Amino acid sequence: MAQIPAGTGGSGKLSRKQTGDAWETEARRWLESNGLRFIAANVHVRGGEIDLIMKDGAATVFVEVRFRASAGYGGAASSVTRSKQTKLLHTARLWLARHNGSFETTDCRFDVIAFTGSQIEWFKNAFGE
Repeated sequence: MAQIPAGTGGSGKLSRKQTGDAWETEARRWLESNGLRFIAANVHVRGGEIDLIMKDGAATVFVEVRFRASAGYGGAASSVTRSKQTKLLHTARLWLARHNGSFETTDCRFDVIAFTGSQIEWFKNAFGE
């Protein structure tokens, strides 16, 4: 696993955004090494964001990346709540519409890449409509 860089500034700590960006980059590299092709990152629409959009063969894959330093309060995957899933579905629906697609016309799935400590888990098709 790649080393996450030290932050800038006096404290040496990464900001929350820098930490998220670093783990998203790590997830992208990991997915690409597993055969997926990068499409987009940090896609924002009103009401939501998708960390990564990848292609796995013909399927468009919307990826949520989560990190937890430990499993003390539940692992990283457990932080993808039903509310978060609803926001991701909404965001994906809007992104597809902007690209002349829909859930009905596009083969797609929702994956979660969960980093808990130094462990990585890939939950393919973690949730759906």
